[in-house]
Amino acid sequence: MAEQGNTPGGRRGYAGTWPPRTAAPVGGFAPSVRGAWPPFIETLRQWVRAEAGAGRLLPWVPVAFGTGIAFYFAADHEPVLSVAATVALALGAVALLLRRQKFFPVAVMIAAVAAGFATATWKTARIAHGVLARPMFSVTLTGFVETRDIRERTDRFVLRVVTMESARGPTKLERVRLSVKKGTAPAVGSFVALKARLLPPGQRGVANRV
Repeated sequence: MAEQGNTPGGRRGYAGTWPPRTAAPVGGFAPSVRGAWPPFIETLRQWVRAEAGAGRLLPWVPVAFGTGIAFYFAADHEPVLSVAATVALALGAVALLLRRQKFFPVAVMIAAVAAGFATATWKTARIAHGVLARPMFSVTLTGFVETRDIRERTDRFVLRVVTMESARGPTKLERVRLSVKKGTAPAVGSFVALKARLLPPGQRGVANRV
């Protein structure tokens, strides 16, 4: 309540008190952050329960599997295949043991992530092959001809290597692409033994029959 009075200088003034702390101005909004969290958390719990229901969890397994693959590509270095596979199998076994527990959905998601990570690691290890970094001369090769390419001036073929001997040591390549004189490329599927000069990728090696 405000009261009117006179100041020593003859001026009129008003004195009053502030409204109580619990009062809010008309038309104002006083949000309660603390009171908003419990309903939000309860809503999240209801969503999780609904998605973890019968038949609702399965569509999320591929998502978790893909997340594991993404983790593989985000790794700083190449993972060890044996470790990744062991962890994936162990987590899969744990998820199987928890199939009647309330933590089963979480265990399945974690196992799916580990399975995706291990699968990407295995895929990389399976397709990995040696790449020639420097030229090699007088290399003795034996193997089977997989493909043959007849060109205008030379013939080319891909050799799946069975044995490889070189003065540089026990270097082993799985496949090599070789060039030979026109009309001398061996037939596809034949077994050949030859000496070759091998060059890094982007350059073709030259072969001579033994």
